[in-house]
Amino acid sequence: MHPSRTGYRLLHWLCLAGGLACALLLRAWFVLHTANISGDTFIYGDIAKNWMTHGVYGLTGPAGQPVPTLIRLPGYPLFLVLCFRLFGTEHYTAVMLVQAVLDTVTCGVLGWLASNLFGRRAGLAALWLAALCPFTANYVSLPLAEIPVLAMIALAFMALERWQAQPNRPFGGWLWILAAALGCSILLRPEQVLLAASVLPAMLWAGVRSREALLRRLAPVCVATLCTLLPLLPWTIRNARTFHVLQPLAPRYATDPGEFIPFGFQRWYRTWAIDFASTEDIYWNYDGARIELSDLPTRAFDSEDQYDRTAAAFAEYNRTNLASPAADHLFAALAEERIRANPLRYYVALPVARLLNMIFRPRTENLPISLEWWQWSQSHAETAFAAAYAVLNALFVAAGLLGLRRWLGLVRRGELPASHRALALAMAASIVLRCLLLLTLDNSEPRYTLEFFPVLVVWASALLRPRQPAVAAA
Repeated sequence: MHPSRTGYRLLHWLCLAGGLACALLLRAWFVLHTANISGDTFIYGDIAKNWMTHGVYGLTGPAGQPVPTLIRLPGYPLFLVLCFRLFGTEHYTAVMLVQAVLDTVTCGVLGWLASNLFGRRAGLAALWLAALCPFTANYVSLPLAEIPVLAMIALAFMALERWQAQPNRPFGGWLWILAAALGCSILLRPEQVLLAASVLPAMLWAGVRSREALLRRLAPVCVATLCTLLPLLPWTIRNARTFHVLQPLAPRYATDPGEFIPFGFQRWYRTWAIDFASTEDIYWNYDGARIELSDLPTRAFDSEDQYDRTAAAFAEYNRTNLASPAADHLFAALAEERIRANPLRYYVALPVARLLNMIFRPRTENLPISLEWWQWSQSHAETAFAAAYAVLNALFVAAGLLGLRRWLGLVRRGELPASHRALALAMAASIVLRCLLLLTLDNSEPRYTLEFFPVLVVWASALLRPRQPAVAAA
C-alpha cells in the first residue's frame, strides 16, 4: 500500500476517534455541570417506577397507589425502566450518562450518513459538527425523551439512504431498521408521526420512479408503514380497555379522560405569548402554582379595562392556585374580546413569532442564565453569552439551508444521483411539517425545534462535497 495512502487512512481514523471522544467528553461535562432533574422527568420516572414495581402504567395517586394514565407514550418510560433495572431505581445520573453515550453514537451515525452522501471529508465534518453542537449535547443532562428521539431521527434517515442505495434488496435489513426507527420514534413522542409522514412518501416516490412491477415497488412501503404503526396497537388497545377512549397517541393537553382542560386560559394565553420566559412564568405555573400579573408583557392588555379584568382573573385563580371553571370563564371572555379586536395578530403574527422564537432564541434555557437574557443592565456576561449562543444557532440554521441548496444543485447538475432528491426532500419535509405543527401550539419551547439539528448537520456537510464530473441519473 502506498505510504501516503496509509497516512491518509491513519489520519482519517484519528479524526474519527477524536470526534467521538470529544462528543462524549462534552456531553459528560454537561451531565456533571448542568444536570436538570425536574418537571417532566419526575412524571416519566413515576410512570416507570409504577410500571416496574406494580405492573401499572400510571402515576402515584394521593393514597400512594398507582393510578393508570395515558398522558405520556410508553417509549421513554420503557427506556427509564431499562436504565433503572441496570443501574438502580431513580439513578438519574446513570440515565444521563447512558444518554451521553447514545447521543455520541448519534453523532457517529450522522457522520456515516454524510460520508455516504458526500464523501469522507463531509462525513468527518458532520461528525465534528454534531459532536461539538452544544444545543443537542446540553440535552443529555435532562432525563427527557429528546435524546432518544434525535437518535431515531438520525437512524431513520441513515436507513432510508441505505435502503435506497440497495434497490436489489427491497426487503433487506435496512428496511426493518427504518421501520423500527420510525416506530420507536413515535412511541417516544407523539409528534414524531411527522417523521414517518416525511419518510414513507419518500420511499413511495423512490419506488414509483423505478421500472419494476407495481406490486414490487409498493410492497416494501406497505410493510414499512405497517411495522411503523404496529407498536401503537397494544397502546391503543390498552387505552380503550382502561379508559374507554380511542387514543393511539397521547392527548394534546396531557390530560387523562375526565380531567378539566382550561381551554379559556389557553386561548387567552395564545393572544399575547411569544417568548419561552412566559412559558415558564405563566403557562407551566397555571394549575398548580401562583401566577403574577407583573410577569405579563404590556402586549397582554389592549386597554385599562382589559388590565383590570385580567387582574381579576388572576385573583380568582390565585385563590386556590388550581384551574377552575370560574377562572377559565374570565380568561375565555378576555380571549374572545382580544381575538375579535385583532384576528390577524392571533391567527398569524403571534404563531409566527412563537415559531421564530423557538428556532432562533438563544438555547440557554438549561443553563444558569436568566430567561430574560436580553436585559443587559442585569448581567453583561449573561447577555453577551446568550447573544453568542444565538449567533451560533443562527449559523447552524444558515449552514444547513445553504448545504441543502448546494445538495439539490449537485443533484440537478447530475453530480450526484437523482435518488438523492427523495432523501433531501424527506428531510426538508420533516422540518416543514414540524414547523406547521408548531404554529398551532400555545407555548414556545426551544426544545421543540431541537429535532432540526440532525437534519441541519447533514445538510451543512454538503458544503464540503468536492466538485466531481456529472454522474448518470439514477
